[in-house]
Amino acid sequence: MKNISHFLSSVALILLCISCEQEEPMQDPQESYIANPSIDNELHSNHIGEITFLSDYISLSDYNEDDFLTSMDIPLGSAESVDLKIRAFFDNTLTNKMKQINPTASLSELVNNGNYQFTFIVDGKKIYTENLNFGAGSVMSKNQYTSLYIPLYSSKEEDSWGRYMWMRFLYRNGGEEALSEGSHNLTIEIRPYLKLSEMNVGELMATGSIRLNIVTNESDIDPSLLLIQSIAEHKDLAISNLPLQDQTILDLNKKVASNTYKDITSIVVLNEGEIALEEYFNGTNRKTLHDTRSVGKSFVGTMLGIAINDGYIQDEMQTIDQFYDLKKYNNYSESKSKITLYDLLTMSTAFDGSDINGDSPGHEERMYPTHDWVKFALDLKTVDKSQNSTQWDYFTAGTVILGDILDKTIPGGLEAYAQKKLFNPLAITDLKWQYTPQGVVNTAGGLQLNSIDFAKYGYLYQNKGQWKNSDIINDGWVNKSFTPHEELPKMLNGNYGYLFWNTEVIVNGLTQQVYYASGNGGNKIFIFKDLPFVAVITSTAYNTPYGDKQAHKILNDHIIPSLEKL
Repeated sequence: MKNISHFLSSVALILLCISCEQEEPMQDPQESYIANPSIDNELHSNHIGEITFLSDYISLSDYNEDDFLTSMDIPLGSAESVDLKIRAFFDNTLTNKMKQINPTASLSELVNNGNYQFTFIVDGKKIYTENLNFGAGSVMSKNQYTSLYIPLYSSKEEDSWGRYMWMRFLYRNGGEEALSEGSHNLTIEIRPYLKLSEMNVGELMATGSIRLNIVTNESDIDPSLLLIQSIAEHKDLAISNLPLQDQTILDLNKKVASNTYKDITSIVVLNEGEIALEEYFNGTNRKTLHDTRSVGKSFVGTMLGIAINDGYIQDEMQTIDQFYDLKKYNNYSESKSKITLYDLLTMSTAFDGSDINGDSPGHEERMYPTHDWVKFALDLKTVDKSQNSTQWDYFTAGTVILGDILDKTIPGGLEAYAQKKLFNPLAITDLKWQYTPQGVVNTAGGLQLNSIDFAKYGYLYQNKGQWKNSDIINDGWVNKSFTPHEELPKMLNGNYGYLFWNTEVIVNGLTQQVYYASGNGGNKIFIFKDLPFVAVITSTAYNTPYGDKQAHKILNDHIIPSLEKL
């Protein structure tokens, strides 16, 4: 549900030293360049062009060569318990270095169109290069400072662009895979870059290396956590006679136990509707209700399909002006009146709302504090998205509109209808909804079920809407739900159906389609379209850079290799 990315900082900790450092306060940075900054610190003078590593903040005046680190042990899966920082020494300021790229550029053009470029190299292989956002670091730091201090690994969780960049390297761009268990050489390079009419990168400003030993202390892991967990009898699902007894699952358990895969709470795999794997972690069990956040969005798509089949809704091509007097809301337009249920299902509306863009007027975080979420959504302006490569844009408020339409259209409301038409037939009796300020079940997310019940829901779709020879969802609706209606942006890969995501995986050398419900933190229900497998992963890695990526990694590196042997 909510995507609030708050990384708490300890205190203003030396801190926003964090972006840069200087021993004395400086003049107004807008006045002029510091064309030839003096470097009075002897250590600095002796190490110009070097990146040094240290375990905690030490002021530049107290810093000496004995503090330089050449190696460090990093506990596998628990790197947040250690501290590793860098201090880089330059022969000139960043703005002077950018000035060398474009001598005619003004100070304003430099600081608003360029910054540092960081390159991370592991064992001689370039893993990730980031052109730091223009706004990272102050104008003063760029124009006047000749040394740079930032945290990488940090137990203090400083509010630092350096730490966030390091997490992007680790969790989104291959760093964690490169820094796997064992000993590795990490090299960092810093250059200036300037993007005016075109991108230009300047000469190397500083570089440095450290040996990182990624270690697992086996004695700290309960041996029982490494074993594949036994599957107890279940009243609704049989146990597969081909369980996933495989080394890849043992490796998976080790990574969960060692916290390499963080905050995982359960993994369930069905083979032909039978339980092939059922494992619980971090204090959960078969009865635990999991808050899977936006996984709940897929359920409102399900209920719309059932309501259409029952005749409460004509079809998904109905426009929203058939359910609301849109002229009573702000920013009425003809384009708003033409928005259909289909547009809401496929997240392809003309509403000026995007959860991907934090500045969007319709971002979900702007919705939650309001007293009426439906009014918030219907008050939004509409925009022309025809210039985009795809009409698709993740829009949580749209699913709230869908839930409200169902609640007001179906006699007795959506909650009772869902219980009667979906949950009771699936023998799902223990569940927990969240609610909107108007007391309607929250179809933005937050529906809590146990892992087996989530798996049953996935199998219902895989079985074309049938459960124990009863039709719960029309098979035509299942087909529509799994049809690629909207192409996702390149950074997300895949397609989008009716509130289901789509991706491709490789199984036994063949490309297979997988549809999935997805929620913040790496919560997933993976449904293989043409193979008899459903996989559920639950997690509490909310608002982290690794939650979503590690769920896909678990699927591709552990579950699929085991499935290939079934």
